[in-house]
Formats: sequence, C-alpha cells, structure tokens
Amino acid sequence: QVQLRESGGGLVQPGGSLRLSCTASGSIFSLNSMGWYRQAPGKQRELVATIRSGGNTDYVDSVKGRFTISRGNAKNTVYLQMNSLKPDDTAVYYCYIVMMLSEFPPKLSEYWGQGTQVTVSS
Repeated sequence: QVQLRESGGGLVQPGGSLRLSCTASGSIFSLNSMGWYRQAPGKQRELVATIRSGGNTDYVDSVKGRFTISRGNAKNTVYLQMNSLKPDDTAVYYCYIVMMLSEFPPKLSEYWGQGTQVTVSS
C-alpha cells in the first residue's frame, strides 16, 4: 500500500508564501516522478508542477516564476514553494507520485494523497 502525506497548507494573504511538503511511504520502487495537482471549487483537477527522477521540472503556465518544485533530501519527499500567491491559487493541493512498474513493456502507476487546503484571501 502506498500512502502520501501532504502538509503546509493554510490561509495566507495575497502576495504571501507557503511551502507544501509531501512524503510518500509504502511499497515504493522505481519512482519516476513526483508532483502536485490542485483542484479549485467548480474546476477540474489541474497539474501544477512535476519533478522527474532526473531533476527536470515542469509547471503550468499560471504558476511559472512563482512556484518552485523540488525533491527533498529525505527519501520520497517533494516540496512546493509557493510565492506571490494569488486568490486564484486557492485550491486543494494533492501530492502525487508515478512509479514505473515495468520497463518492457512500459507500465506506470500513479498515486496521490488526501490533499491540503490552500486559501489565498485578504
């Protein structure tokens, strides 16, 4: 069983910062990537940021220059540094991991956590 635990969410004013943390535990092997989804009320789930095992990162356009995803020194840990927060960033943020189950043929499996609430409001 794979379990992901997020923390660091909360209520901040516009322009403020938060740092989200996520640690994965359980039967984890061949970790391909980690990252963060978010889902705002009435909107579809959105992929915010991804970091791959080699260190390459991707961000949704709306957070580029403001958010930074990184891997922690601890095993299977990922962070999301969120700066210059805007009200539109308000959402539940979900950590996810992607594991490579087999290489030939390629097969991936994705897991995500329970989410942490981020609210940006004055």
